[in-house]
Parts: sequence; structure tokens; C-alpha cells
Amino acid sequence: MAQIDGFFKLMNDEGASDLHMVAEQQPLLRIRGDMERVKFKKLGNEELRAMLYEICPEEKIKVFEETGDIDFGYEIPGLARYRCNFFMQKYGIGAVFREIPSEIMTVEQLGLPKVIARLAHLPKGLVLVTGPTGSGKSTTLAAIVDECNKTRKDHILTIEDPIEFVHRSQKCIINHREVGTHTNSFSAALRGALREDPDIIMVGELRDLETITLAMEAAMTGHLVFGTLHTINAMKTVDRIIEIFPASQQGQVRSTLADALKAVVSQTLFKRVDIKGRCAALEILIATPAVRNLIRDAKTFQILSTMQTGKKYGMQTLDDAIMLLLDKRMIGADDAYSNAVEKAKFLKFLKKSPSDFTEV
Repeated sequence: MAQIDGFFKLMNDEGASDLHMVAEQQPLLRIRGDMERVKFKKLGNEELRAMLYEICPEEKIKVFEETGDIDFGYEIPGLARYRCNFFMQKYGIGAVFREIPSEIMTVEQLGLPKVIARLAHLPKGLVLVTGPTGSGKSTTLAAIVDECNKTRKDHILTIEDPIEFVHRSQKCIINHREVGTHTNSFSAALRGALREDPDIIMVGELRDLETITLAMEAAMTGHLVFGTLHTINAMKTVDRIIEIFPASQQGQVRSTLADALKAVVSQTLFKRVDIKGRCAALEILIATPAVRNLIRDAKTFQILSTMQTGKKYGMQTLDDAIMLLLDKRMIGADDAYSNAVEKAKFLKFLKKSPSDFTEV
């Protein structure tokens, strides 16, 4: 048992999402969104380095000492998996660990809208799950892949950095590939994927032009492709994909994206006020013919109104999802206001002036 495993056990017991360990500081846990110090001594740089290196693969240590940054996965059987990030900072080494539960929750257990499960049954196309860091994108994506695994007879290929949720083949066969361990890059793995007879491809992050291009190509050639992006809503997701390409190519990309895209799910995580825990508000865009035309005609600013009138297709805006959580008294008014798009609708629920005075 590694020395650091005790902190992972504490993290699990306290329901923390993240563990922060930084040289010359006490360890900290992120619990329900807030940072809480662990009652433990400050760890010196060399002491912390020895503790961290104990769980780090040898080849990753070499990369870290050359670059000052690494990501990898670590698992404690029977407890959980952890996404690990090591970095160098002013006072020495630092690390952040995100807990990945060993049990994959279903769409129903997560309380997600029914249309999310239906995305797993699409024959082909591109489905994007987006949101800021720590918003639960991986958890939602894992639930969708789990639905595929239980109901389809296909080959699922996941490409991640590092591997997070581990799916065990059920009706589907699932192969997990880790960037840096099993392949050099997302783009290299995607190029190879088209020769590996997959039906469903899950890309951990669409982070560059080449990866996005290959993901759209895979979606256009009969594959169902799931991917994540760090964008805050559906409208900005479409714009982000188009804007990453040179201006001379954007017209063609609009047309390709309009044909490939099936749905965008953008989520924001909230601290619950009724019970301990967190919940997600989801903005859902379904690529109906009307939405496809808006993308082709560079009228993405009209997507919001299309979502407002597209509830029969399973669409919903972020503000509507937040209002629903607020009406159920699951989240606080301040939190709702600070994450809303049209903040004026939420002003009446505030008991005092909002903390972000720039928004008033």
C-alpha cells in the first residue's frame, strides 16, 4: 500500500471530488465545490516528491522531470480510480487528483433528462458533452457509453488522457486506449481507429484542429462519435469548433458540422442546499433541420431561441434547467444567478445584491 493511499481513503470517506497536494502546504480536499484543509502537517518538497513518485509509472516520472507536467491514471482496487496531474510550481512539486468512481452511474441514477439516454441509440453522428472543468462531463459521458454497452451489439473504442471510467464489455466489446501509453496523440488514435472496425468512438477531449477534423470525418463516415469540449453552452460550442479553423475553411466546416452534429449537452454543476451533494443543470441542443440550417447560414446567435421552442425534441436552455432546480429548492438563488445566462430573470430571487458586481 502506497503512503498516499490513506489520503485517497479520506477523500472517498469525505465525499471529496479532488485532492490537492502542494509542497510546503497542508493537503486540501475539494468538498461540494469548496476547498477544505486536511488536518495534517505541511509537506516539504522532497517528502511530497517521494510520496508522489511512489504511485507514478517510471516512464511518466522521466517525462515529468523533462517537462514539468504529466497526467496519468491510478487505481486502488475496490475503492476508485484517480486522474492524476503532477506539476511544478514556485515552491516545488504539486499534484491534483480527481476521483473517478469505480461504479458507473446510469442516466437514471444521475437524474439526467430521458433524451440523454436516447443519444446512446443514435446510429451515427457527433455528440458533444461540454462544460467547464469539474462540471461532470466525464460522468455524463460514461453514463451514455454505459447505456450503449448494455443495449447495443457494437465495438466501442475510447481514447482518453488518461483513462478515467473503466467499462467492462457487456453486449458491446470495449477497448480503452490511453494517450501517451497506447498511442502518441488523440489524432493518431483517431486515424488508427478507422482501421479498427469501431461502431462507437469516445474521444476524451477535442483539443485541437486535427482531432476535431478527424472526429467530424469519423461521424460523417457512419460512426457514432462522442467527445468533450471546454465550452460553457451549446451556442459557444458550435462557434468554438468553427473558429478553430482558418477563415478560408470556415464555410466548408459549417456545412460539415451541420451534417455531422447530432446533439450538444452543456452542463454546469451546482452545490445542493437540500442535501449533501451536487447536481447538474443541462443545456441540451438537438440538431434538428432548423438547427442545421442556422449552423450552415452562420446564424448561431439564433440557436438559443430554437432551443426555447424545441422542447418537444428534448431541447432545453441552461436558464430553464437552472430555474427548474431553483423551483425544486435544490440549489441556492446566488448560485443560480451567478451561473445563469439571462441573469435578470433570477434577480427577484436574491435576498441581497449579487457578489459579482460587474454583472449588475
